[in-house]
Order: sequence, then C-alpha cells, then structure tokens
Amino acid sequence: MSGQDDRPSGDSRRADESRKILERIGREAETGGERFVQRATRRAREHLDGDADPHDWAERWGTRVGRAAGLVFSAGLLLWLLIHLATTE
Repeated sequence: MSGQDDRPSGDSRRADESRKILERIGREAETGGERFVQRATRRAREHLDGDADPHDWAERWGTRVGRAAGLVFSAGLLLWLLIHLATTE
C-alpha cells in the first residue's frame, strides 16, 4: 500500500479548511444581543480597571473610583447642558 491512502486528498483538505473558515466567520459575525451585552460589560470592566497594577489594591480602586467619578461628572455636565439648552429662548 502507498502512503497516499493515509493522507486526505486535496479536495478534502480544502473542504476542511473552508468549513473552519466559515465556522470562524460565523462566530465573529454573531450579533446576538446577549453576546453584545457580554462584550460591552467586559470592555467596561477592563476600562474601569485600567492599567493599574493588579497586585496594588489602592491603585486599582483609585483608578476605578476616578474613572467612575469622571463618568458621573460627564453625565451631570451633559444633563446640565441639555437643561440649559431646553430653557434658553
């Protein structure tokens, strides 16, 4: 017997590769709401943690508090601007 019988044919290899590519595209193009929420939550958590040293609890919490305070300040400023523009003639 020849060793060629043990190897997949060229068509079979191309079909396997195409199937893997299509599966990967399907996973990447998944637009489900739950997946979007998971990604957004993970990104928000990573942003709040920032690049603080994971072993330094004070730096980590300081970064979180500072970024949360910035978010609250920005939301308040936006609210003030909307109210100001709505009441201005």
